[in-house]
Amino acid sequence: MNLLTPLQTRWRAVSRREQRLVVLAALLIGLALLWWLALAPALAVLKAAPLQHRALDAQLQSMLRLQAQAQALLAQPVLTADESRQALEAALKPLGGAAQMAIQLDRVTVTLKAVPASALAQWLATARQNAHAAPVEARLVRNPAGSWDGTLVLNLDVRP
Repeated sequence: MNLLTPLQTRWRAVSRREQRLVVLAALLIGLALLWWLALAPALAVLKAAPLQHRALDAQLQSMLRLQAQAQALLAQPVLTADESRQALEAALKPLGGAAQMAIQLDRVTVTLKAVPASALAQWLATARQNAHAAPVEARLVRNPAGSWDGTLVLNLDVRP
């Protein structure tokens, strides 16, 4: 027996007006489903696209800046261990007695006492640029005067 036979019989028993109302309700439900499942999500994506495009452009510009920095660092000449240590010592001179350096192979431990934040930031930039030294460990504490105390361990990026 066919499963549609009872439904067809029931459909024929319903008046023309009720059939039109059922078809209209089914059409309305179909249109609502089409809107919710197909059109509304697509329109939301289109609406959000300009904002996402701007965010991705900003991220691309940031990545391009980082790429330029990396290429500039790669273009720098390779320093020997002695050249790197000398450059690091020269970078420490402006800090005076507030910074002391201890060297162990390719690592340098710098002890800081009451170093202002701006001087510390400038020194770190100079150490990275001139001595090719990158901080690998930092134990810094801000003292009540607003300056920094602690130790920094730097890794010298040198070739023997």
